[in-house]
Amino acid sequence: QVQLVESGGGKVQAGGSLRLSCAASGRTFSAYSLGWFRQAPGKEREFVAAISWSGDSTYYVDSVKGRFTISRDNAKNTVYLQMDSLKPEDTAVYYCATPRASYIMPRVPAGYNYWGQGTQVTVSS
Repeated sequence: QVQLVESGGGKVQAGGSLRLSCAASGRTFSAYSLGWFRQAPGKEREFVAAISWSGDSTYYVDSVKGRFTISRDNAKNTVYLQMDSLKPEDTAVYYCATPRASYIMPRVPAGYNYWGQGTQVTVSS
């Protein structure tokens, strides 16, 4: 059974930084891509970033490019999202997710089958 557990959320002032972690278990971590998504109150879940199974390829939504960095440590079965220069509009529940199929890197929620429980990020102005 695939399990994803996020941590690292919290409250921060605008301009600050947070580092989210997502620990995965239940299958061979290094064969699957991972993505980060977020959902603000009253809004649809939004793609934030994705990283390939090897870590060689990454993709970001335009609104976070240059501020957020996705990375992974396959030895620790963990993916990270370093968030710098945070803005109030980054406030949301952040989720990590992974697809059922190996060696693909979707960029939409429908491409992901396993989700963590989410971690709240709140950025105050």
